Amino acid sequence: MHLIDWLILIVPLTAVIFIGWRARQHVKAVSDFLAGGRVAGRYLLTIAIGEAGLGLITMVAQFQFFYKSGFAIGFWWAIATPIYLLVTLTGFAVYRYRETRAMTMGQFMEIRYSKRLRIFASLLCWVSGVLNFAIFPAVGARFIVHYSGLPAQLSLFPGLPDIPTFALFMFGFLTLAVIVVFMGGQLTTMVTDCVAALFSYWMYAVIVVAIFVIFSWSQMTEAMQLRPPGESMLNPFDTEKLQDFNIGYVLIGILGNVYGWLSWQGSQGYNAAAVSPHEQKMAKVLGVWRGGLVAAMLILLSIASWTYMNHPDFSQGAAAVEAQLAADVRGQTEASTDQLQNQMRVPVAIAHFLPIGVTGMFFAVMIFLMISTDTTYLHSWGSILIQDIVLPNRKKPFTPRKQMWLLRFSILGVAIFAFIFSLFFNQVTYILMFMALTGSVYLGGAGAVILGGLYWKRGTTAGAWAAMIVGAGIAVLGFVFTQGWADHIYPWLAEHAPETLEAFSKGLESLGEMLPFVYWEVTPDKFPITGQEIYLITIIGAVGSYIGISLLTCRETYNLQRMLHRGEYAREEEVGEAEKETNEQENITTDQPKRKPPKKWQRLILGFDENFTKGDKVLSVSVFCWSMTIFSLFLFALIYNAFSRFTSDGWATYFFITKVIMAMAMGAVTTVWFTIGGVRDLRQMFKRLATLHRNTADDGRVIGNVNADDLESDSDAPLEKEPR
Repeated sequence: MHLIDWLILIVPLTAVIFIGWRARQHVKAVSDFLAGGRVAGRYLLTIAIGEAGLGLITMVAQFQFFYKSGFAIGFWWAIATPIYLLVTLTGFAVYRYRETRAMTMGQFMEIRYSKRLRIFASLLCWVSGVLNFAIFPAVGARFIVHYSGLPAQLSLFPGLPDIPTFALFMFGFLTLAVIVVFMGGQLTTMVTDCVAALFSYWMYAVIVVAIFVIFSWSQMTEAMQLRPPGESMLNPFDTEKLQDFNIGYVLIGILGNVYGWLSWQGSQGYNAAAVSPHEQKMAKVLGVWRGGLVAAMLILLSIASWTYMNHPDFSQGAAAVEAQLAADVRGQTEASTDQLQNQMRVPVAIAHFLPIGVTGMFFAVMIFLMISTDTTYLHSWGSILIQDIVLPNRKKPFTPRKQMWLLRFSILGVAIFAFIFSLFFNQVTYILMFMALTGSVYLGGAGAVILGGLYWKRGTTAGAWAAMIVGAGIAVLGFVFTQGWADHIYPWLAEHAPETLEAFSKGLESLGEMLPFVYWEVTPDKFPITGQEIYLITIIGAVGSYIGISLLTCRETYNLQRMLHRGEYAREEEVGEAEKETNEQENITTDQPKRKPPKKWQRLILGFDENFTKGDKVLSVSVFCWSMTIFSLFLFALIYNAFSRFTSDGWATYFFITKVIMAMAMGAVTTVWFTIGGVRDLRQMFKRLATLHRNTADDGRVIGNVNADDLESDSDAPLEKEPR
């Protein structure tokens, strides 16, 4: 890292923190701290969500994924294109959740089910989320140390033991993240995420151009063709020997993404931050366009790193990378050494081949991603503890000031735990697998409870309890077996119950032969069932439990209309612009035509509803056409290879067009487009905050299955009985 590279990081980072500091003055109520006052526009939301959702750890995890499997496995993700298109355009789950006006998922669960379920499910969510987040600081700090070439140990004071360098960076950046969240919760988090992303968009473009200056596509293709049969990085039909990241991983991932579309609460503040349910939905639609240059950058950096480490033209550079990795992981256990080298191989390679200036840009991008994820996750898990575990147990509400300070102290506690956990935890599995394992403790049951609660009026509290308990139970067993297999479980079975171990091995191998895309082999070093496969088992158990128990215990249907604030329960401030226009037209006695309701096929395929303006329709149609173009190219490749076969060069050309050229073309347009839209939405948000009416009852409390602020605004409405 050159001085220029450090300056490229420090200058925009200072600007981001300064803008976040200026935003803090608008935080005047609990709803501001938890949901940014619910005044965010679509561009602000989609830009900030993209920054927080990607994160440094996700980038490193994706580097691991690509380095292991290349383009070949990723090809199969296109199967889900029509599915993702449908759930995005229709506002699946997202729209209805925003209609509830809940600021946390736990609040929704008390509205829909019961207080006890809110506390239990939120406790699971909090434990799962905090454990999931607890490795983030370590991965981020290790990236900084390895990428910048700093020594693994530093001696700060003579006569005292050396301090791990990554621990110092963990402490520094966690402290910075805590400061950002302390200033204004979701509001300052959202503003800093958006501004950081706007800086990053232009850096992505420079990095992509730099890669093509350093590497030729022919060199990249030659390097990817070096993999042995059964482990191809290019041919999707030649991957049968890939165990961790295979077709089964992709298919389970698609199912899990739809099932858990709104389940993961790592960025829960964003789910309630839009100015209306319609804007919340349109932010998701815009998200399809968001990933252009970042997707191209991620893919190209992964390919370039593989090329740098494996192509003969860069053998000297590859040797230097391996030497640095070997020096940086001294003193670690063998399993931890393998995982650290897997995590850091691509970042270290990138640091070796990017030129001065561009090295700093990539470093800045990754630091922005790390801070955005840290602030968002700290806010989410800290909020859940107070809002959904402490608050429901109180008979007397907190004052807004006291509640916000409790939220801040809870956030600080999550940061302290993450620092200690990251300092001592030895990671023995891939990042994505660790995320699947820790996440499934809550996600396995939450998907059924959330989707059932939003869409099925016969879903009951008993069914929700069953889903959460079954899902969590299976996930905990999976986590214990995965983490303890090599050191405890396998050695114990081999010594005390060899017959059981042999039967387990034969049973898994037989089951694996029956199931497509599954490769199970019992070995001493790793539990044969992956975290992704354990997640699938939890989904099946939770859905079956929710449906079965709900059907057995349902005595009366639930009033979804009230929960969603529809019909007689509608709130004026939640109505979209197009619907307001329609309401105004209905009161005008002229020949001016009313807005025509969308046709059924337009609702189903394009997601049109009464809130859609002409611009919204153009946006949805463009997203539909783009997505179906990508899906058509996938079908062409699939059908062609069913009768013939692409050569390796043919597959390389296919991926170059679909994953690189098309992504770069999209990114060139959206970088300008989203920069303009993001700046506009930031200005509008501050204008709305200046005149926003705050309701002190809008603090997350639920009374008789109704939001406390709903009761204050509609005191004549009858209270609903708690559903069975």
